[in-house]
Amino acid sequence: MILPIVAYGTPVLKQKAAPIDPEYPDLKEIVANMYETMYAANGVGLAAPQVGLSIRLFIVDATPFDDDEPQLKGYKKTFINAEILEERDEPWSFNEGCLSIPGIREDVQRKKTIRMRYRNESFEQVEEEFTGILARIIQHEYDHIEGTLFTDRISPLKKTLLRSKLNNISRGQVKVDYRMKFPMLRK
Repeated sequence: MILPIVAYGTPVLKQKAAPIDPEYPDLKEIVANMYETMYAANGVGLAAPQVGLSIRLFIVDATPFDDDEPQLKGYKKTFINAEILEERDEPWSFNEGCLSIPGIREDVQRKKTIRMRYRNESFEQVEEEFTGILARIIQHEYDHIEGTLFTDRISPLKKTLLRSKLNNISRGQVKVDYRMKFPMLRK
């Protein structure tokens, strides 16, 4: 089932998400719905807070970047209760966007390599290192479970210049081709 993606200004996007256990209700269904939602919106990652759930869960499918990095072909993974253990290498800039902040893209600085611990879809603990565009996608989604948006990582001046666009998004004054839920629309 395709879920609505919550828009900028929705409080759940600014909350640190809670860890979950293997008995979390309907977890397999939530994960399946998140993948369906992400694909319907043409995303490469989606975090549970973006569908209104303040839990430490996100998914990625880096396949759209396989032209630049062939090892990403078919790369699809679920991250539960993730924690970044280490970030290293020089920060590099990349133009990022977000399904919760449609129509806005900005250059964001992130470290090139990360090491993290997480649980996979079978709830097995994994410790793994990621680099390049894959590390960036994971860091972006990880930020969501920490209550951070990519707009929190740009300069105050750039954010001020975007304020009216961000306010329009929260009011639902944006065109998207996927289901969204806006915080300032009356029910």
